[in-house]
Amino acid sequence: MKILVINGPNLNLLGIREPEIYGKKNYHDLVQYIDEMADELNVNVTTFQSNTEGEIVNRIQEAYFEKVDGIIINPAAYTHTSIAIPDAIKAVGIPAVEVHLTDITKREEYRQKSYTKEACIKTFMGNGFTAYLDGMKYLLDNAKFID
Repeated sequence: MKILVINGPNLNLLGIREPEIYGKKNYHDLVQYIDEMADELNVNVTTFQSNTEGEIVNRIQEAYFEKVDGIIINPAAYTHTSIAIPDAIKAVGIPAVEVHLTDITKREEYRQKSYTKEACIKTFMGNGFTAYLDGMKYLLDNAKFID
């Protein structure tokens, strides 16, 4: 299975940005964790991070032509503001799982609405890096049921 992991704005600052909320591990630690879990699950994973909405939309579109089987996306702040990202997910028809390091339903009111969720088949949040593992497992377990 070929999975694209997309991380949105400010995730490159993990470990620096509000460590009391997001933890002390950095973005390199996250990518290493994703790679290690992908190896254990025998999944081909590519990670991508951008602070720019248009680049994220472009990367989702590229995934279609690369024949990616599934997308795991942490749109970060774009979760609550972007219509273009969920539209791109819907347009390419690739099964997508939304992930968040924190539980957005227990955060500030403006963070509780996810536009991305409506384009995704599942959401995992609130368990830090484990959300990415949960997303990979979900895509693997449901691959035969996802068209």
